[in-house]
Amino acid sequence: MHSDQNTTPAPSGHMPMHVWRMIFAGLSASFIGIGLARFAYTPLLPALIQAHWFSQSEAVYLGAANLAGYLIGAMMARPLAARLTNVRVLRAMEMLVALAFFACAFPVSVSWFFAWRLLSGLAGGTIMVLVAATVLPHVPESRKGIVSGAVFLGLGLGVAASGTVVPLLLLLGLRETWLGLGGICLVLAAVNWNGWPQGSPVQGSATAAATASSAQPPLMAGSGFLLIYIAYALMALGLVPAMIFLVDFIARGLGAGTHLGSLFWILYGVGAMLGPPLYGFLVDRIGARAAVRLLVLLQALAIMGLAVSSSHLLIALLTIVIGTFPPGIVPLVLAWIREKAPGDGAAQNIAWSKATIVFAASQAVGGYGYSAIFSHSEGNHRLLFELGATALAIALAADIIFWFFRWEISPKRTARDAA
Repeated sequence: MHSDQNTTPAPSGHMPMHVWRMIFAGLSASFIGIGLARFAYTPLLPALIQAHWFSQSEAVYLGAANLAGYLIGAMMARPLAARLTNVRVLRAMEMLVALAFFACAFPVSVSWFFAWRLLSGLAGGTIMVLVAATVLPHVPESRKGIVSGAVFLGLGLGVAASGTVVPLLLLLGLRETWLGLGGICLVLAAVNWNGWPQGSPVQGSATAAATASSAQPPLMAGSGFLLIYIAYALMALGLVPAMIFLVDFIARGLGAGTHLGSLFWILYGVGAMLGPPLYGFLVDRIGARAAVRLLVLLQALAIMGLAVSSSHLLIALLTIVIGTFPPGIVPLVLAWIREKAPGDGAAQNIAWSKATIVFAASQAVGGYGYSAIFSHSEGNHRLLFELGATALAIALAADIIFWFFRWEISPKRTARDAA
């Protein structure tokens, strides 16, 4: 993918100011497009119902609109960027999220609200596909793990903001909260407007040129990345139960009340802020594949801990660990893709786009599936956590099976065979 970009190569030992500006631009975009656009709706949900803007069933239906839009955005991101450039699309998507927040301040109708929530999800999916492809080619190879972690820290900050900023804004009123969120997005978009990379990528770094993808055999982003797609889909299934039902588990499942449930959501947000930089740091130290194995195992154990424990202290610690996973796996899987096809920006971008689509679809299906199981099991939270841990265990098993039977195909070798 191409973009209007202009930086001189930076020494690998340090990162100059223009790289920090790029990191901030990427962080702001992920904060706006996924952090706020998706996670701010969770604490707003009770307020929407209590203020009689929508019924309970309508409010839940509107929450799903963002996930549907996210899937659409992930699918259309690369074709859109090929026409307009990465940077222009990213700027437009940030403005679209701000506009969607402003529009949601006026509950004209369910269809009006659904359309804007859909558009906010579309912007988030587009940003998720393009933001790394725009920033990382301008970063030295040795710093890509930590930089991608910093860029996707915006997701974690969004979770934290949803548990802190939104309740404060709600003191002013529901409409004022939507307007305030739109204002935050607008300010951040303006501040990072000129922070995006310009010019040529760092020498030796994988480029994101859209023109390069047309010169590569399409098989390069196919079977060589199959394990990554499977694992990422299973990770999505593994993280959904805690992401959706954690607060309800604390409040009603353990009988601790909504106030303590809200405090646990803040702990989840703390973990979400720690996840991307920690995971990125680990990738730079032990490699992406090893980090995936270690962290997926850790998460499977942590989520299973929720299924068996009733200790508030232990669950609080587990909540922080689990909170690192949803935003942390983004730079983790991105690094795994880079490790799979080193130096091949075209294959990396195609694979990342497909992985994001697979993740979005799995997450949406998981959200509806877990909700149905929750309903039919008469509100059994622990069953959902057991299923989430099982999905992560299957991801580990798939990794072992692919390794044992040598089913993995190198994208480079596949390209040579196709030629």
